[in-house]
Amino acid sequence: MTDKNESTELPSLKVHHLRPAPGAKTARTRVGRGEASKGKTAGRGTKGSKARYQVRAGFEGGQLTSVMRAPKLRGFKNPFRTEYQVVNVGQLQSLYPNGGDVTVADLVAKGAVRKNELVKVLGGGELSVALTIDVDKVSAAAEQKIVAAGGSVK
Repeated sequence: MTDKNESTELPSLKVHHLRPAPGAKTARTRVGRGEASKGKTAGRGTKGSKARYQVRAGFEGGQLTSVMRAPKLRGFKNPFRTEYQVVNVGQLQSLYPNGGDVTVADLVAKGAVRKNELVKVLGGGELSVALTIDVDKVSAAAEQKIVAAGGSVK
């Protein structure tokens, strides 16, 4: 039988009642405070720059540091840049005097570009023949000149 005075509820748990587990918190070892376990040399050994008080961060033992070795004010080279071989529409005019289809393989065969590389057509020069261009990239100015001459870009 339960008595009216007995409570079946657990006592409420409050944040200020919480404590870390025994042994979870250990005091910080204060080194260099007399000749006890971590006194005198304080676990740094004897002599040498690492036994001294201050060793600058990034110090490389007197060698010229990486910051000093790095080139100064030399710009930036993007390793992910896509390089195109350029061909102007003026060159296409001389390569295809009667017009026709322009492909990367055809340009390689004519010696205008190297094989296995991307090709871009630029708008330098004049064009008076109709060309059908099928390359990796074409500039806006080149596209205008090709269309104006009666050609097309794929």
